[in-house]
Amino acid sequence: MTQRFELHPVDPQPRLLRQAAQILRDGGLVAMPTDACYVLACRLGDKQAVDRLRAIRGLDEKHLLTLMCRDLSELAVYAQVDNRQYRFLKEWTPGPYTFVLNATKETPRRLWHPSRKTIGLRVPDSPVVQGLLEAHGEPLLCASLVLPGEEEPLHEADEVVERLARRIELVLDAGGQPFEPTTVVDLTGDEPLVIRLGRGSVQGMVGAR
Repeated sequence: MTQRFELHPVDPQPRLLRQAAQILRDGGLVAMPTDACYVLACRLGDKQAVDRLRAIRGLDEKHLLTLMCRDLSELAVYAQVDNRQYRFLKEWTPGPYTFVLNATKETPRRLWHPSRKTIGLRVPDSPVVQGLLEAHGEPLLCASLVLPGEEEPLHEADEVVERLARRIELVLDAGGQPFEPTTVVDLTGDEPLVIRLGRGSVQGMVGAR
């Protein structure tokens, strides 16, 4: 049975966040609102949960999932970040952006892009997600909640519960969410390159196109 927690969007209840974190630790899948669209998230080290997430989204092993981190210090454990990239990330985080970076040796191999050895990372500007990451104590693996054959992500808790009943363990409801997924920025080249335009503005971002 899929549970539903109603959370205050600015000041989410710590008790419910702790319960959500325990559900993740127990192998559950959680649909949560972010500063972009809803995402489907699971524990980083849980292969079975990751496989379930990919099955719901209809994603193969070549599709890059996103590692959601609390801050840049956490991000640097999983991505190779030089001084130039760090300054860029500091300017553009937290926010509705996913950054493609070269993975470190500490990053589980199954999270890499199979040919490029890159990883997608983001630091969300969302009290609900930040509170859950704090309660969970480590990054979460996630993907935008776009179901197979559809173009737009789910953005209402009622719709998520209806469409994914019994397939996930928990829906976090903090009100209606934006339609758009994150803007994706590749930082592996000489200049930042926007490879998907989404919710995050790219005004003033070098290499945007």
